[in-house]
Amino acid sequence: MKELTKAEEEVMQKLWQLKKAFVKEILEEFSEPKPAYNTISTIVRILEKKGFVDFTAYGKSHQYYPIVSKEEYKTKISKNLIANYFEGSIEKMVSFFAQKEEIDVKELDEILKSLKK
Repeated sequence: MKELTKAEEEVMQKLWQLKKAFVKEILEEFSEPKPAYNTISTIVRILEKKGFVDFTAYGKSHQYYPIVSKEEYKTKISKNLIANYFEGSIEKMVSFFAQKEEIDVKELDEILKSLKK
């Protein structure tokens, strides 16, 4: 599975939320200033080529839906983040965020408990 660009990920976030949608419906989910219709259409076709979405054709219109779940993508991105930036160590990642994000002791304890599960 390939990583998504920021624009592709933004469109996928909308599509995960909508479950299935035409380009016009995806576009409606964006706040102002909205991207151009053609921009969203192009991104959705790229997502299709990358294997993230598929579609049902209704004449010349296409209704798109995700074929990669948000959970699947989140898992892949998390693993890549840990492998590429924290030498494969969850402990180093948690330590980094604890220092940078000023996580309090209670939150850190909850994170460690959930990691042990």
